Amino acid sequence: MGGTRHQIYFLIATSVLALGLESASGQTLNQLGISRLNSDCVVSWTNRGTLQSAAALQGPWRDMLEAPNPLRFTPTNGQELFRVISRWGTRSNLLEANSEMSVAELDGRIYVMGGYPSSRVTQRTVQVYDSTQNRWHYTTPLPIPLNHAMPATANGRIYIIGGQTNSTGTSGFVNTVFEYNPVTTNWTARAVMPTARSAGAAAVIGNLIYVAGGRSSATAQDFAVYDVVNNQWRTLANLPTGRNHLAAAAINGLVYVAGGRLGPGFNDEMTAALEVYDPVTGTWSARAPLPAPRGGVNGIAVDGCFFVFGGEGPNGIFDAHEMYVASMNRWFRLEPLPIAVHGVTGAAFLNGWIHLPGGGTAVGGSSGSTIHQVFWVGGICP
Repeated sequence: MGGTRHQIYFLIATSVLALGLESASGQTLNQLGISRLNSDCVVSWTNRGTLQSAAALQGPWRDMLEAPNPLRFTPTNGQELFRVISRWGTRSNLLEANSEMSVAELDGRIYVMGGYPSSRVTQRTVQVYDSTQNRWHYTTPLPIPLNHAMPATANGRIYIIGGQTNSTGTSGFVNTVFEYNPVTTNWTARAVMPTARSAGAAAVIGNLIYVAGGRSSATAQDFAVYDVVNNQWRTLANLPTGRNHLAAAAINGLVYVAGGRLGPGFNDEMTAALEVYDPVTGTWSARAPLPAPRGGVNGIAVDGCFFVFGGEGPNGIFDAHEMYVASMNRWFRLEPLPIAVHGVTGAAFLNGWIHLPGGGTAVGGSSGSTIHQVFWVGGICP
């Protein structure tokens, strides 16, 4: 946050290019290098970041998504400025290390529920982040220990759905649903899910929570919707590609489901599939797949874009970060995670920042962390 504010200018042909070391909406700017190559200019930069361009110092700055480093271009007769920002930052660490836990946001607070630390002992702990103070505190624990549960926020309440009570990955599946009231800080049992499962993903449209896929003794194609007002579940058309450890989000009244693994463990085959459910027609359709298969992912929708983070596979932890633009049916590779993580289900969006607290930093379930990474969204979604 903050930082030295100054600009360096270079005049090349008829174009002015700015190299920035200033703060941009709380972001860190990386230093640029500019050189000539015949009649063209070459812009290069160190470290990770997103290249931006503008016609004036005051902006607006435009993200040049997936711009190669170095970038070669032909100068124009107008003024053109460049900077590279790192959209990633950090916030106050969790009180306890955790992974395979659930994350939800309600009324400006972030809730990290259940999961387990490196001991792999499943927890009931609920940690709450107050964004105004950048501080964590505890609230009422879960009624039972849960890991790999599916979180959601609807109608002013937080719901934690399904999950597991042990860390085996092959047993301990539950179909429980618990509702958290932020006023009373009490948890209340609600109607159980039609099937017991863990490691699925949830998306919310109004007062309806859609829960897709998961790991269980039944099918990974399970798809059902919970009406939080009527306290009723309804089974829907199966998810076409059965999977677990996937990401889900709702955009413009549709449910998007991305990535995941086809078997119970991180060594199993992964998928890049993006499938979309239309509640009006009750049907599924395929969209552009992720750039590469990935399991153990996490995701959130912001401004009509679906951001998918991290994950794990047979070769380690993914630092990959992509953005799906629904209006274009296209994925863009974004600045990767500073610290690659997996084992986080659900994310939070507050004051322009996506929050990704905790997560495992090594394959398997023995690497829960306290890190709290944040990503600045402002202006990146076309």
